[in-house]
Amino acid sequence: MTDAISSILSQIRAHESRTREGVSNAIDVGGFGNVGNVGRSNETTPSNGAGFGQLLSKAIDNVSETQANASSLQTAFELGDPRADLARTMVAMQQSQIAFRATVEVRNRLVQAYQDVMNMPV
Repeated sequence: MTDAISSILSQIRAHESRTREGVSNAIDVGGFGNVGNVGRSNETTPSNGAGFGQLLSKAIDNVSETQANASSLQTAFELGDPRADLARTMVAMQQSQIAFRATVEVRNRLVQAYQDVMNMPV
C-alpha cells in the first residue's frame, strides 16, 4: 500500500515540476475538449498570492472537469461517434480515475494531519 502511495506522490511531484516549467499536460480528445487539465496554467502556483483554500478549490474543480470530460467522451463512444475511439476513451477514463484517487489521497492526508495536530499536547 505504501508503495502505491509513494508512486502516486512521485507522479504528482513530476507533474508539478512539468507545470512549473510551463509544460501543459492537456490532451485534446477529438474535439471533446482537454482531458487532464490539472497543469494547464500557472494560475494555481502559490507565488501569485492565492491562498490554500483557493488552490485546493481549483484543484478539485480541475478533477471535476477531467471527470466530466471523460464522462462525455464515454457517452460519445457508447453512441457510436467516430471521433471517440476506444483508446482515447480509455485514456480519458484512466486519467479521471487517477486524478480522483490522488484527490482522495490528499484529502486523507489532510484529515490525518488535522487529527495529529488536534491530538498534540499543548
